Amino acid sequence: MNFNLLIENLTNPALLFFVLGIIAVYLKSDLEIPPNSSKFISLYLLFAIGFKGGQELSHETFTSEIGWSMLFGIALSMIIPLYTFFILKRRLSVYDAGAIAAAYGSVSAVTFVTAVSFLEAQQLSLHGHMVAIMALMESPAIIMGLLLISAFAKEENKSIKKRAVMKHSFTNGSVLLILGSLVIGFLASDKQAEGIKPFTNDLFKGFLAIFLLDMGISSGKKLKAFFSFGWYPFIFATLIPLFNGILTAIVSSFITDDITNRFMFAILAASASYIAVPAAMKISVPKANPGLFLPMALAVTFPLNITLGMPIYFLIVQNT
Repeated sequence: MNFNLLIENLTNPALLFFVLGIIAVYLKSDLEIPPNSSKFISLYLLFAIGFKGGQELSHETFTSEIGWSMLFGIALSMIIPLYTFFILKRRLSVYDAGAIAAAYGSVSAVTFVTAVSFLEAQQLSLHGHMVAIMALMESPAIIMGLLLISAFAKEENKSIKKRAVMKHSFTNGSVLLILGSLVIGFLASDKQAEGIKPFTNDLFKGFLAIFLLDMGISSGKKLKAFFSFGWYPFIFATLIPLFNGILTAIVSSFITDDITNRFMFAILAASASYIAVPAAMKISVPKANPGLFLPMALAVTFPLNITLGMPIYFLIVQNT
């Protein structure tokens, strides 16, 4: 492994702010990001990445490769929940297995945003259609998790509000904002986009660092309760993302030769949703335990991907 790349990622200010958040919790500090500010920053990050992606997309010519890439992304978000559900069902309830499978089939927008910063540090830029693919991967995973729970839950299937979760998977705020910003960025001319460039570009890394500080605080608060479930969830949340990311980094070579696209596919496959899926499962599957799938995605998989995962996936796409 390229240890310089690993060290560079481990000393990234955004990541160190995440660690600071965890340390603050264990020191019992009163450090916190106000909820309204945290929500604003998360909306800003989605807006900025969507708008910049739309601008990039406006300069791309739609090709068969982009079409196949979109289908590949959707296929990933359906296949990952399918096999992870059966792994999880061996040790967990059907409801928890379905919710966790949906989370790992879906994507983390913040991990995606952090990966964009990682590419920029390597003097590489994101292709706009990958933003659209990220947004497209949210809903299929949620729907697949719901269908698996419906098929294997022997009782109380009526309690699963299928129509509500279907609607939420397509209209939840993160999906709507990222898609809307993508379209607006696509329609805006270069001259119009230049007017808000200081907001969408120059402030981006600073807001990302503050957001990751908030994520670190949230993760630190959930870690103790999470470990009460034993080692199985921790092992799953560590090994499955690495497996998904490494396999996708290799298989994506059949879809595209572009290393940035392959790297982003690996990140999308390795990440786990801790915003859209928990919100959807709260509506549709109240029996699923958020104290289990939230820390798995946020406190284990997220830091794993932004520390070890990104250098590993990048190294693979560079050499295969």
